[in-house]
Amino acid sequence: MYQEDVVDHILKSGHEELLIENADGNQVLGRAVLTAFRKLTPDNVVWVKPDRYWRFRVAEDEPGRDARG
Repeated sequence: MYQEDVVDHILKSGHEELLIENADGNQVLGRAVLTAFRKLTPDNVVWVKPDRYWRFRVAEDEPGRDARG
């Protein structure tokens, strides 16, 4: 699930209050959304930072919330 797609969905749903503007001026998910998502997916979802998306954890993933791809 790409962050950009989630942001677009939130905007189209009329819930801009769930977003914040980052240092680059882009709309990104707000802290409350990220906190709730982490609580719902503590061990089975990882963040792929270079491409800005979440995916289900696979056996090859290292411990932690971040993955290489």
